[in-house]
Amino acid sequence: MNIAIVGAGLAGRIVALNLLRTNQDITITFFDKGSKEGVGAAGFTAAGMLAPYAELETAESVIFDLGHRSIELWPDLLKEIGLFDGYQQKGTIITAHSQDMGELEHFIGILQRKVETAEKIKILDSIQIKDMEPDLYIHQKGFYIPDEGLIDAQRFIAFSVNYFNRYENIYFREYTPVKKIETGKVYTKEGVEVFDWVFDTRGLGAKEYFHDLRGVRGEVMWVEANDINISRPTRLMHPRYKIYIVPRGNGCEGIDLEYCSDCKLSQTIGYKRYIIGATEIESEDMSPISVRSSMELLSALYTVHPNFGEARVVHSETNCRPAFKDNLPRVENEKGLTRINGLYRHGYLLAPAIVEKALEEGFFK
Repeated sequence: MNIAIVGAGLAGRIVALNLLRTNQDITITFFDKGSKEGVGAAGFTAAGMLAPYAELETAESVIFDLGHRSIELWPDLLKEIGLFDGYQQKGTIITAHSQDMGELEHFIGILQRKVETAEKIKILDSIQIKDMEPDLYIHQKGFYIPDEGLIDAQRFIAFSVNYFNRYENIYFREYTPVKKIETGKVYTKEGVEVFDWVFDTRGLGAKEYFHDLRGVRGEVMWVEANDINISRPTRLMHPRYKIYIVPRGNGCEGIDLEYCSDCKLSQTIGYKRYIIGATEIESEDMSPISVRSSMELLSALYTVHPNFGEARVVHSETNCRPAFKDNLPRVENEKGLTRINGLYRHGYLLAPAIVEKALEEGFFK
């Protein structure tokens, strides 16, 4: 069977991994406007949080349900590509400054009204916070959500490239923008190519078809610190600057991309690395992070632990998440064509489950 996957980002890679599980002889051709390394994809910028509870405040319950399913699916996907340490499920901590504690308690109350399993969320006092994460000792109160975790997003992208490279029946058509997709057909400037099935996972590249698709700008910063050790994803509730801090313990270990030859991101020995994010701006501007966003993210970070004041900013990334008006993912299936889009800021939380749903309702039906 001859398959085309248009868009070699997060969703496209998970589609391929699922197809290869059922038929190793299938031929897959990836089309992408960038390189097969995927460093321009939103999935490469993401922090990779698996936080279905934290999204419940503003998201529909379907995000929660799909998120839980994805958490079940991720370990096998990572094992498939040999990324054995790219998954962590130690739970997350949400905290706030004393003057903002009312907002945090309101947030937890919303979660507990929306889903019964939110009963597992534990209230932490200062001693319990210190026992769990000693470097969060300045916080007097917080909440622990035990089922949440993270994916090492950058290493997932890198390891999946290496995995696909081992297959002689997987082809990458790099730097090949696609003009249009129809059932079983992919249109490029070279003409039209015919396949048994086409998967459209282009994200914002699919605006020629989805006219209500929009981009939401997100900015993240990477910092290194040698005297702060936070092991779990941590969120700070704040009236203006809600940030997350995601530990990236293994840094670039195992990543071997052409992209790396010009990168200055080698992790300093003895330092811990963290991803700080993310802004959410209604814009499709992909230019570098603004001064305003930098100041807001870093100001909030500094209040989590004063030693972040001496951390080094080693990198920043900007990308745009594809989203529809309702901020919910969309799957469309017809014979010979599947479209998956609108993962918004929930890419790693939703992708395995939404791909599973798309395949069951379309390709495998």
